[in-house]
Amino acid sequence: MFDQQGLSLDQAPPIRVILRFFLIGALWGMIAGGWLMASGAAALDPARPEALILVHMLTLGVLASFMLGALFQMLPVLAGVALPDPWTRAVRTLYPLMAGTLFLLLGFGLGGGIFYGLGALFLLIGLVPTLGMMLARLGRVADHSGSSRGMQYAVFNLLVLLALGVMLAGVRSGWWESEHYLALRTAHIGYGLLGWVGLLIVSVAFQVVEMFYVTPPYPARLTRWLGRTVTWLLAASLPAGLISAPLQKGLIALVLIGLMVHGGITLRRFSQRKRPLTDATVWFWRTGSVSLMLSMAAALGAMYAPSVGWTEPLAAVLFVLFALSVVFAMLYKIVPFLVWFHLNAQGYFTAPMMHEVIHPRTAMRHLWLHLAFTAVALIGLVWPPVWPLAGLVMVLSFGWVALAVYRAYDLYLHTQRTGERFSFPG
Repeated sequence: MFDQQGLSLDQAPPIRVILRFFLIGALWGMIAGGWLMASGAAALDPARPEALILVHMLTLGVLASFMLGALFQMLPVLAGVALPDPWTRAVRTLYPLMAGTLFLLLGFGLGGGIFYGLGALFLLIGLVPTLGMMLARLGRVADHSGSSRGMQYAVFNLLVLLALGVMLAGVRSGWWESEHYLALRTAHIGYGLLGWVGLLIVSVAFQVVEMFYVTPPYPARLTRWLGRTVTWLLAASLPAGLISAPLQKGLIALVLIGLMVHGGITLRRFSQRKRPLTDATVWFWRTGSVSLMLSMAAALGAMYAPSVGWTEPLAAVLFVLFALSVVFAMLYKIVPFLVWFHLNAQGYFTAPMMHEVIHPRTAMRHLWLHLAFTAVALIGLVWPPVWPLAGLVMVLSFGWVALAVYRAYDLYLHTQRTGERFSFPG
């Protein structure tokens, strides 16, 4: 993925762009863990505002921060798309995203159209210009890979998700009424979890898994068709929901099956690695792949056997575990590379090696924290009193990430201050 021959320092965004997104995402994760500690089982009840707040902390606060930061880095590498003035673009994206998320959370907790309005406004200001530019530049790529094409569809789906969210915020604030609120809500969830988070992760996996872990490539048909098929099915599910609920369920079920297949193939690819060494990121990926498959299976059960009450919360918890597992796996590859790459490109022959930026033991200890959170969260589905403990472990997990990112950037700055550089003639 990060072949230095394909990436120059001029193309790469400043390291502070990426690490700031990651650090903000980790801080939101700590806040979400604190909210889970305070709210307990109420944060898992879809009818309660506590659950809406937790979901949007995780999706807008945590996942959007990590995934947008990764897009700023990956677009030049995977698609040859460099955004102009990335620092200014990042600031204009990140801080309105934070403000919009905060106002939206206040709307869920306190009610009042003013909070929903401000939340929608800041999210539109922060996301639409950047996503529109990404989408336009991806549209001009002449020769797409499976990853770059999938990213293009994922960015498009995020824009649709944003539009649906604004519509739902208008209904909740009382600005207008809609007899199709439930259909819009179903489409919003589908676009958010499947069309944006799920599709972006699986699209990046097409290239990252093979390059990082020396596995056989994914099947060509899967890389060519999964992104567009997921997007078409989700697009068709929106008008279908206005006509027939069973038809909408059927279309979404096909998406769930497609992502389940991807999870199974990814798990298989990790058993076919040509490099026998196993680090923490391999286990993060395996945890994520298993969680994705089980989440999709539970979601199918929730749609077609709604009387079985535990399938829906199980699907939600497993999907969060899938997304976080892969985010952590990618973070422990991206951050050390960025520190080494930027210092090396600047001529520092004292640049630390990647294992010195974030030591493999650091990632392995975080893996155990993440597995502890996984275990406690799954126990919480059958014994709700442990949810505050799950929140505490989440705080520790994201605190670990925040500390790792901070130390990596501090090492980068320390090397710039004290390191020795090559002297280039002329």
